[in-house]
Amino acid sequence: MSRRSRASRCAFAGLGTLMLVNAAAAADLPLKAPAAADTVFNWTGFYIGGHFGYAAGRANWLATDVGAAAPVVSESFDLFNEYDAFKGTGSYFAGLQAGYNYLLPSHWLIGLEADISAPNTLAGSQTISTPLDGQANYSDTVLQFGTARARLGYAFDRVLVYGTGGLAWTYDKLERTQLVGGNIGVGTTEAALLWRWGWAAGAGIEFPVAPSWTAKVEYLATGFGGGRKLFPAAGQSFDSDLSMQSLRVGLNYQLGGDLAKSDVFTKGVQPLEGGDFAVHGQATFVEQYAAPFRAPYAGQNSLAPNAGRETFDLDLYVGYRPWKGAEIWIDPEIDQGFGLSGTFGVAGFPSAEAYKVGQTYPYARIPRTFLRQTIDLGGESQKVDAGINQFAGSQTADRLVITVGKFSVVDIFDQNKYAHDPRGDFLNWTAVNTGAFDYAADAWAFTYGSAVEWYTGQWTFRAGVFDGSVVPNSSDLDPNFGQFQMVGEIERRYSLWDQPGKVLVTGYLTRARLGSFQDAVNLAAVTGAMPDLSLVRTYTSRTGITGNIEQQIMDGVGLFARAGYTPGNLETYAFTDVDETVAGGASLSGKLWGRSDDTLGIVGIVNMISKEHQAYLAAGGLTALIGDGMLPHPGPEQIMEVYYQLPVYSWQLTLDYQFITNPAYNRDRGPVSVVATRLHAQF
Repeated sequence: MSRRSRASRCAFAGLGTLMLVNAAAAADLPLKAPAAADTVFNWTGFYIGGHFGYAAGRANWLATDVGAAAPVVSESFDLFNEYDAFKGTGSYFAGLQAGYNYLLPSHWLIGLEADISAPNTLAGSQTISTPLDGQANYSDTVLQFGTARARLGYAFDRVLVYGTGGLAWTYDKLERTQLVGGNIGVGTTEAALLWRWGWAAGAGIEFPVAPSWTAKVEYLATGFGGGRKLFPAAGQSFDSDLSMQSLRVGLNYQLGGDLAKSDVFTKGVQPLEGGDFAVHGQATFVEQYAAPFRAPYAGQNSLAPNAGRETFDLDLYVGYRPWKGAEIWIDPEIDQGFGLSGTFGVAGFPSAEAYKVGQTYPYARIPRTFLRQTIDLGGESQKVDAGINQFAGSQTADRLVITVGKFSVVDIFDQNKYAHDPRGDFLNWTAVNTGAFDYAADAWAFTYGSAVEWYTGQWTFRAGVFDGSVVPNSSDLDPNFGQFQMVGEIERRYSLWDQPGKVLVTGYLTRARLGSFQDAVNLAAVTGAMPDLSLVRTYTSRTGITGNIEQQIMDGVGLFARAGYTPGNLETYAFTDVDETVAGGASLSGKLWGRSDDTLGIVGIVNMISKEHQAYLAAGGLTALIGDGMLPHPGPEQIMEVYYQLPVYSWQLTLDYQFITNPAYNRDRGPVSVVATRLHAQF
């Protein structure tokens, strides 16, 4: 397909979607406006919102040698990336917007809006050969983009149709990599950051869907003038322009004409719950710092002392009920930041908000897209409260729940109400999940799969099958499902001294290409190289079993414990380097000391690895998370975590402290004190 046809397809898709949405609104879909049909919705006032969309772009570029009179290269390439479901990549984006509207008595509307967007992958590249410079690859990646625009529209009874135009900007990364020949070394990469400024124009349709909420569909075209950056090592300048087209859907939360009277700052945003549609959201920011500690040596995957990092994520949870008992949820997300030391150096890593990948600039992901079907089988009717990825309603005590799509294995398995949510309770990886539960996942902890839950009396039986990653700890899932995992779980609920409790037993079997620690050490002894698990991987099985218990002691006080075991002969597939683990702790509500909205939590964790695992690390081997280059004095990794959470207006503020002895099972390093601050809000 040509570049022009791709851009045209984006434009026609936008116009087609606008017509479909207009027709849907006229047909009075279940998402109804709160106003009567003969009343114009009050559009006047401030608003905030979020959006999700897909983009395409094109860059025309010139490469000119320093001192040359004319360019040596004059080319163009597309900035368009098709969606890859198993990599999670594509030219989709997510972002935020805010603005102000004023509705005239004539029903004409004028307004201003500014937005910022984070793409997943909006990039293009091209490889060019010239006699003087050899073969080189040139690329342009849009890191962020946004607009500031005026809006002019007409408000019908329940629909606003508008045109929009104004200023646009992007923040790009330009790169040049020498591949063959040239005046710099092969493989040399130079990068430069570039701000672009230009124009934006488009059209959209917006309509109310619930009290304080409106939905919109919008098409935008943007254009940017030329920008120049110098690649000094190559002795070249890079000149390029850029044009983009995007189609986006968005939701706006109306704040009214007087921000001083709005309760959004004290009570937060109210969720959208309009019959068969629902929208919830959350934002979490975590700042962590590892204090100075004893570190006589360090390896490639060691935790660094006296260092801090942050993570931020923003999610929307969009749900639809297509028929009785069914729920479809799509969760677009924006992520940014890194774990301490790039998420290296501790098996029980201090932040479960940090993934195995990180980026300096915000980027979009779609971690969950799934269908859940609940089939009532009888028994007592139970109320279900609305929440994240959950519609309000009712269900019977005996029921069958089927979940299919993309989600996390631990969304369903290894649940514990006192220790399972890094946005609301503990932060440590091996506190919120059992360390030895090596559940299938990509580097962000999500995968494709299906699970069945059978609730009967005091028992629940769960089983699931999940796709694995192409190689251990990869960001790419296996598109052929040749590597997979089966998980089974038994839950027993009970009452002890009139207080509720439950116990879970979970087992798993993974079939994948995994490396043996002993084989890697043996091969290294023959070759004289460092042991490398990737050289000894074979298709094999990895198994494990875990236990999980929670027990309420009294109202506001709960205890919990976890334990797990997996044979330590094979490398970790997707979670962390723990072969045996024991954890126990308590959660106390602030109502005990007169602050009912506060929570205090404490947990102690002991993680261990096998002798083969230790020998591999002692020989200088590296895993996905740990490796100090040597391990002369191994010992169990011991972790204590304490957090205190309290409300601050519509946010939850958490102060967290972790004390880690023998990080990465190394008695020579540490102990480590990690302090953290977490801010979290959700609706």
